[in-house]
Amino acid sequence: MPHSSFQIEDLIASYRDGRTTPEQVIAEVYDRIDAWPDKAVWISLFPREEALAKAKALAARPEGVDGLPLYGVPFAVKDNIDVAGLPTTAACPDYAYQPWENATAVQRLLDAGAIAIGKTNLDQFATGLNGTRSPYGAPRCVFDQEYISGGSSSGSAVAVASGMVSFSLGTDTAGSGRVPAALNNIVGVKPTKGLLSTAGVVPACRSLDCVTVLALNVGDGNRVRRIASANDGDDPYGRTMTPKSLPLRGFRFGVLAGEDRNFFGDKDSAGLYDRACERLASFGGQAVPFDYQPFRDAAALLYDGPWVAERLAAIQTFFNNNPMAVHPVVRQIVQGGRRFSALDAFEGQYRLKALERVAAREWEKFDFMLLPTCPTTYKVAEMEANPVEYNSNLGLYTNFVNLLDCCGLAVPAGKRRDGLPLGVTLIGPAFTDDALGVLGDRLHRALVESAGATGQLLSARSLVAEPAGAAYVDLAVVGAHLRGMKLHHQLTELDARFVRACRTAGSYRLFALPDTTPPKPGLIRDPDFKGKGLEIEVWRLTDAAFGRFVGRIPGPLGIGTIELEDGTSVKSFLCEEWAVRGAEEITGFGGWKGYCTALTMGKAGVASPG
Repeated sequence: MPHSSFQIEDLIASYRDGRTTPEQVIAEVYDRIDAWPDKAVWISLFPREEALAKAKALAARPEGVDGLPLYGVPFAVKDNIDVAGLPTTAACPDYAYQPWENATAVQRLLDAGAIAIGKTNLDQFATGLNGTRSPYGAPRCVFDQEYISGGSSSGSAVAVASGMVSFSLGTDTAGSGRVPAALNNIVGVKPTKGLLSTAGVVPACRSLDCVTVLALNVGDGNRVRRIASANDGDDPYGRTMTPKSLPLRGFRFGVLAGEDRNFFGDKDSAGLYDRACERLASFGGQAVPFDYQPFRDAAALLYDGPWVAERLAAIQTFFNNNPMAVHPVVRQIVQGGRRFSALDAFEGQYRLKALERVAAREWEKFDFMLLPTCPTTYKVAEMEANPVEYNSNLGLYTNFVNLLDCCGLAVPAGKRRDGLPLGVTLIGPAFTDDALGVLGDRLHRALVESAGATGQLLSARSLVAEPAGAAYVDLAVVGAHLRGMKLHHQLTELDARFVRACRTAGSYRLFALPDTTPPKPGLIRDPDFKGKGLEIEVWRLTDAAFGRFVGRIPGPLGIGTIELEDGTSVKSFLCEEWAVRGAEEITGFGGWKGYCTALTMGKAGVASPG
């Protein structure tokens, strides 16, 4: 195993200290490639002398190591992403073409000082999660050559886990940037859709595809993701990052309920998942079992619904003219797209929208999910004997993520008793990528110590720091900001996260304030009042968002501290006492929603306080 660390922060520190140079590192990269026994990892390489010349030219650039955030960092590129000077094959020799410019993501990395080494193997046309569907061979798990590496970003994962390069680019439509990370003890960063431009990427399903990052640790993966991100105008699905927060303490994370747990008999994998859940909870989180059914139903649309036709649309002309040039399993999947009509496509969209609504109700229970990245693993021979069923098993907990517009961070979870690694994935709403990075790095370092199969410890220099001011406030809302009420949007616009529905302590009274638009209640504490408590909701905001929210509150309302029925305290709307003199008391309705319901039924004014 190599002794010098190619983890990005370590490598840059060695450049800065003068312990090595880009030329020396690139020479070592090629030595490692030559020494690695699995020759199915790479499809094409830049000649050693050409790469050394690039390293020498980099050293002459005036920006230097402190002016280029990826100075001298070697990386690999999945061979469905364009790199000028090397053919793009998508693991299909007859499809190959020579790009004249780099994909946007690649160009941004080169501009940051990174050095591209070559193109890596993949499941052909990025159709598969196992790494065996390529005429260039099947890259093997770095820990056991009898086992699959995972796909479709198979070569990209092995190139990183073996220590040949610092990081690699992959793609992910159904889990292709996460499954191979899990099976090789590395990190897979699956960004929010559109953050990394897919300009210069051979599409699998254009509306769902993501460019992903495979790295030895979360800090490295996040650094590359941020540098590569660009809404360049050439990707019609491109988006600009609008960061959303997640609580870093007191968080709730969704976990599989008993009936949704399926590890296909792999007890070690189940145990690793349980251990990861326990460790995450030990950070101050709360594990919340949820109903996985709507997510499973959404996942089924990817291969059993009209999105299969999108795979055919991506390569239709080539496929029609050269069907026998396509790998037999890939050919079977892609030609299945012909059975879907335009009617099916619309019905699929309607079904997905309906599932989004059901899934949204589950999301109200937690801030993010922690799921197994894949339930188990297989030997190459087993996968080749049963390629469709076993591949489908690998995607059980990944296929829904892009369809439901989530981001994901796959981290190692440890190893089975036979020494094979598996992983877990933190899955959050779109644009929570940065927050997942903080939590994922913390979990990664708590579960494993080693980086891939390099024999090195995870770099202490790459720790992911919490963002400055990452503190949160829980706020109780009692009236027009409740879900379904007219001002609720003021919370969601600030990325507030639902915590729970509960009741106040019994010493609070509620009044309907006159002449307010929209109508609002006023909450008053009366120490001598012995009621049943009022129905409220608790929402969580960042300190900054809380400040903005408070600044919009009109008098006579304000924010104070109230006691809840369980004896805990929380910030809440309160009303100045003078404003409720002569106002209708509505305490007897149990809360604002109860009063509004009675009002619409013509029953308001009939309840007595208490």
